[in-house]
Amino acid sequence: MALPVVAVVGRPNVGKSTLFNRLIGQRLSIVDDTPGVTRDRIYSKCEWAGREFMLVDTGGIEPASDDKLLVQMRRQAQVAIDSASVIILVTDIRCGVTASDYDVASMLQKCGKPIVLCVNKCDRVGDTDPDFYEFYNLGLGDPVEVSSVHGYGTGDLLDKVVESLPEADSEDSGDDTVKVAVIGKPNVGKSSIINAVSGQERAIVTDIAGTTRDSTDTLVENSYGRYTFIDTAGIRRKSKVYENIEHYSVLRSYMAVDRADVAVIVIDATVGFTEQDSKVAGYAHEQGKGCIVAVNKWDIVEKDTDTMNRFTEDLKKNLGFMDYVPFVFISAKTGQRLNKLFELVNTVHANNCLRISTGKLNDILSYATERVQPPSDKGRRLKIYYMTQPSTSPPTFVVFVNSAELFHFSYRRYIENQIREVFGGLEGTPVRFLVRERDSSDTK
Repeated sequence: MALPVVAVVGRPNVGKSTLFNRLIGQRLSIVDDTPGVTRDRIYSKCEWAGREFMLVDTGGIEPASDDKLLVQMRRQAQVAIDSASVIILVTDIRCGVTASDYDVASMLQKCGKPIVLCVNKCDRVGDTDPDFYEFYNLGLGDPVEVSSVHGYGTGDLLDKVVESLPEADSEDSGDDTVKVAVIGKPNVGKSSIINAVSGQERAIVTDIAGTTRDSTDTLVENSYGRYTFIDTAGIRRKSKVYENIEHYSVLRSYMAVDRADVAVIVIDATVGFTEQDSKVAGYAHEQGKGCIVAVNKWDIVEKDTDTMNRFTEDLKKNLGFMDYVPFVFISAKTGQRLNKLFELVNTVHANNCLRISTGKLNDILSYATERVQPPSDKGRRLKIYYMTQPSTSPPTFVVFVNSAELFHFSYRRYIENQIREVFGGLEGTPVRFLVRERDSSDTK
């Protein structure tokens, strides 16, 4: 499910980045008294009152300025506004309502999105500053007093934001459509794959990296099932992202992964595996998504009898942290092995959603501990009392032990391998373990 976007906007030097850092709980955005320090959109997940959303910091908006840099900052802020579900307009009580504040408020009112008016730098404790009431003149409803430096009023601000968010999307409940995000570097053939599996020119395809900027959904229904393929913009290294609009394209790509069931990581066979491919795959892995590596453009690779094996071994070496992931060598141009891609999507999705009964899990655990004794340290041996599975997507197991410190990574990996062995390898899905300590007297 895609996270709603909340954009933090306002004229320069009103404290947007300080507020952004306060709301996400870390110093992610650069803060300085000089106007214009934030030029690009910075984004991070934020959670309040059980609702999670993507918070986006933007550069200051100067609607009337012709300065080239300020014009670019205005453009990138507009992209954030267009994509946001809720907008936080930040103003500065020390300066009062300025002409720029009126201009920004007018621009926001035209977009038709919910707007939460934040009056920042209300650092004085006690009665409300009389200047606060001047901000009602912006016509955006009741403003919220906030001190982003001290954290005053941020809870009230977030309450209003959460109230304005759209209802949690429940349209997918009961739907058997598998959502597949096609991700990768620019120009590896993601849009060509979408066109090939859908049988239509659904996405624009050119040799120019970055042609795709929005994440677009394509419904595909065939003998293998129903799928929503999500085409995404190529995810580049930050140093390679030049255009303002492309920063938000990258955010949308990550959000596409967030709402997908399966991520197809596309690699260009003519280029081979790169560091950026590892980062793209790593994001899908961290989000617990079912993953497939699709090596595209295989039709134009010069081959001998061992080419595919060598390529596979190289991929396994570079993706050692994802040793569960399957590989498929395809050609979007000729349609080679696209049927195999659908089969893998079904297998990986089923594995990612697998639920194992507590009884079966503990049978596996009993067999594993008899086969290889748990480790010990300084005369104290690890005891694993029992294991259960609280959630899927990915399969997540809670293990109750006498000492979390004794449950070393190597033995955890051994238990994981035993589970995978029983269930056919759980191809394409990561597995999570949560370790809980408890007294032996408090066991089942």
